[in-house]
Amino acid sequence: MHNNDTIFALSSGHGKSGVAVIRISGDKLTDIFKTFIHKSDFISRHAYFTNLTDDTGELIDQCLAIYFPAPNSFTGEDVIELYTHGAPAVINKVFEYLSQMGMRMATPGEFSRRAFYNNKMDLADIDGLAALLDAQTDMQRKHALKSMLGHDSDIYNQWRKSMIEISAYAAAILDYSPDDLPQNIDEIIYNRTRKLHTEITNALNNYKTARAIRGGINIALVGETNVGKSSIFNYMAGTSRAIVSDIAGTTRDVVTINLDIDGFMVNLSDTAGIRETDDEIESIGIERTKNEIESADIIINVYTPENLPKTRTYDSHIGPDININIINKSDTAIDFDDEFGLYVSAKTGAGMDEFMELLRAKIHEIMDSSENSLTINARTKTLLESAQSELSCALSAGDNYDIFAEHTRRASDAIGKILGTITANEVLDMTFGQLCLGK
Repeated sequence: MHNNDTIFALSSGHGKSGVAVIRISGDKLTDIFKTFIHKSDFISRHAYFTNLTDDTGELIDQCLAIYFPAPNSFTGEDVIELYTHGAPAVINKVFEYLSQMGMRMATPGEFSRRAFYNNKMDLADIDGLAALLDAQTDMQRKHALKSMLGHDSDIYNQWRKSMIEISAYAAAILDYSPDDLPQNIDEIIYNRTRKLHTEITNALNNYKTARAIRGGINIALVGETNVGKSSIFNYMAGTSRAIVSDIAGTTRDVVTINLDIDGFMVNLSDTAGIRETDDEIESIGIERTKNEIESADIIINVYTPENLPKTRTYDSHIGPDININIINKSDTAIDFDDEFGLYVSAKTGAGMDEFMELLRAKIHEIMDSSENSLTINARTKTLLESAQSELSCALSAGDNYDIFAEHTRRASDAIGKILGTITANEVLDMTFGQLCLGK
């Protein structure tokens, strides 16, 4: 529940730094700000250099202070930002002083929760903010920023408005004579409902892409033992993360590293070689390899000139549609079957540039269509599926417009829950709990 407590938190990163940003939010903070800057009057949104002192007059730190008046602030309340030195001792002393003034430390996401209650952001914007705070690559930044600034909200609001109108017209068909309604209204609302169903279905079909943007594209190096998967992994990673040995079965677990390829987050996994084995630990690694194949967006099948496809021991139909075949150890090849795959050598580097170009092309094949896609997480996916199901039921209602109206209304409620227009406390707790202190 919203309350009138004055809250504070560190909005910048923890640890030693040149500058720390401490954010304060509450009602009627003008007198507190005057105390900070030792002035009887001030200008909003103006930076004041001040000696921040406690109640005894002891200097805490020299800092900048800015006052943002309600409702034109992040939370919609009065907000003060203090830019202090970033030493942990300074930050702790400021926190101690603020607590003595009757303020309390904010809980994770509480600033954004207040922004939500004050209609500064809806839940779709909050989801975008959470994604932005987690962004590690440029593409993640762009996608999350667009969502945070209202791209997703605009789409959801448009869908919900249309559903409410359709539901109202369906109900009106029961209550009014045909002469009082627009011509062919039944055909119009069914066509609009089909269009909404198609748009939501397309959004759900892009969920995997949205997940890949936020969580990273899963790429698995797969093949038999001793084909050089770990060498290729280390080459791509630019460091020796995986053990390389001529002994078969060296990799007994999945080794993963995060890479930035063309602005896209990539989760690259080096998997255990697939073969028949009585070794219990290696068998566990092989099972984990199969799990990696299931969850991969791209599989890189690694062979050597000596074990081309006929000796492959795993089901090639498991996993994604995008597979790249590479034949490692090309420096040992006598004959080349270029139609099957790309010949490379992790040892000499031959063919590796061509391989990376091919991989980039495959990544773009997955991701380039994501520019205008929604930022869908587990919560919004469930609600979109609910809306999709309700619209399907509406379209199956035939000329029973009472049932039709009810299902389109329920679909609009599902979209309303995405925005927070219709919600429950547990939904709020889950949404804001993903944010850090100071947000």
